[in-house]
Amino acid sequence: MDRIRAAEVFVAIVERHSMAAAAEALDMSRAMVSRYLAEMEEWAAARLLHRSTRRLSLTPAGELALARCRQLLELAAELPAGEGAGGADEEPHGLLRVSSSQSLAQAWLAPAIAGFLQRHPRTVVDLHIDNRAVNLVAERIDLAVRISNELDPNLIARPLGRCESVLCASPAYLARHGEPQGLQDLGRHNCLTYSYWGKSLWQFERQGQPESVAVGGNLSANESVVLLEAALAGCGISLQPRFSVEAPLAQGRLKALLPDCRPQVLGIHGVYASRRHMPLALRALLDWLAAAFEAGSAGATALAQRNQGLDIDGG
Repeated sequence: MDRIRAAEVFVAIVERHSMAAAAEALDMSRAMVSRYLAEMEEWAAARLLHRSTRRLSLTPAGELALARCRQLLELAAELPAGEGAGGADEEPHGLLRVSSSQSLAQAWLAPAIAGFLQRHPRTVVDLHIDNRAVNLVAERIDLAVRISNELDPNLIARPLGRCESVLCASPAYLARHGEPQGLQDLGRHNCLTYSYWGKSLWQFERQGQPESVAVGGNLSANESVVLLEAALAGCGISLQPRFSVEAPLAQGRLKALLPDCRPQVLGIHGVYASRRHMPLALRALLDWLAAAFEAGSAGATALAQRNQGLDIDGG
């Protein structure tokens, strides 16, 4: 962890008498402030602050650490800004740890990141596939790409796009059980539900008005890709991201249902811990992903071709 940044955080905590106030002043999440303080105390091998419900106060070790942190910041301020300071001509570089769900990674992130890495060959991306909302600080994640309308207010979220969903089933399932004619008909069908979101209540909009319907079935999973495969196998009705089902819908392997009922639209966000001292590689990746999402389902490949003239194998 950056010791100069840790010193800046520690001084801010002491001067503002609050970790929450330090987080606000530094435009940083409270979790990240806590992590920096924990690292400082680990380096010092001592508790630096007495914490109570009303105030923070320095321990003797904290007094010494504060003096040294201020000296470090004074020295850092005297250093000339060179190429390593993030100048306009610096090329994005370094390791980025990125978290995403499997379905979004397969449909969007893999081709988008492939184009990004060819455009910026000094960067390295470590992609973590996980369907839970990981703790960015504890798991050292630089960027989480999440599909959600409910975001942690302690984190920074950049809107990247919108995730529209499709209610669908296979022709084989519909031949056996019939096609629902209205939302309430879903209650008598086998609905394949997602463990982490909307498991028993699906949200729609019909004629400009929100509607919800209670659903259930004999299969739920924490990954929409699994539910997609089950729907293709004729197991039941699934609510899927449009980007996952465009091909099977076009091929006739799935059929879209209830076209006058629009499933709830979710936001796609790039989530990170702090805007302050953001690595150039992270800023570049966010810009790249935003452009790729805006370009559409083929955006990652097309964007790479437009920006660098690379030959990218789309097969």
